[in-house]
Amino acid sequence: MEKVYASCADAVADIPNGASLAVGGFGLSGIPHNLIEALLEQGATDLVTVSNNCGVDGWGLGVLLDHKRIRRTTGSYVGENKEFERQYLSGELEVELCPQGTLAERLRAGGCGIPAFYTPAGDGTMVADGGLPWRYNPDGSVAIASPKKETRVFNGREYVLEEGIACDFAMVRASIGDRTGNLIFNKATRNFNPLCAMAGRTTIAEVEELVDPGEIDPDEVHLPGIFVQRIVRVGSQGKRIERVTTRKRPG
Repeated sequence: MEKVYASCADAVADIPNGASLAVGGFGLSGIPHNLIEALLEQGATDLVTVSNNCGVDGWGLGVLLDHKRIRRTTGSYVGENKEFERQYLSGELEVELCPQGTLAERLRAGGCGIPAFYTPAGDGTMVADGGLPWRYNPDGSVAIASPKKETRVFNGREYVLEEGIACDFAMVRASIGDRTGNLIFNKATRNFNPLCAMAGRTTIAEVEELVDPGEIDPDEVHLPGIFVQRIVRVGSQGKRIERVTTRKRPG
């Protein structure tokens, strides 16, 4: 099966309205910004996203938020996105917050075909007991709250049942990929990318460098090509530093 697409636009062309998307990245590190921009141009709306965070104003998933293309999102970090905050508090956006490690395991479980698992994270809090506001009414009252989750005691300790996550599509970014979809991520850009790729029924990867099969040492593969259905070479474009910090010069 040919996995290489000529452009990001071609790769996202069939993502429909209402689709669920697992999107890799952490902050602005390793986000598939070129695919996100192509999806914005494509016009799909009413999207349900799963990602560690929702980008920042005007970058990453933030561009889809700015155009009100996202209906619901699951993540572990709100960040510094003012439009995200505005939409959530005004009742325009449904938000499910999830402990970061739990989110990672939910994505991995979904990619492995595991429907649910028990974890101690969140036990004794509103994560387990329910009541977290998922959606507000315009007047500030809670329209939808998180439900109470099943718990069970193992060896004297209580655990919370969490469900695996599987999405219609996944969009990720890698440093190197071959034509069969094997991917290598550069250091911290690996973050949620392999997990999101596993959770997508159709996974699209944008890569900085595209090589032929056999050019990647099997021992260096971070994500096997079995999890990737589409791949697009984008070069080094689409990178941005979230917050530049420099030392003061001596004297």
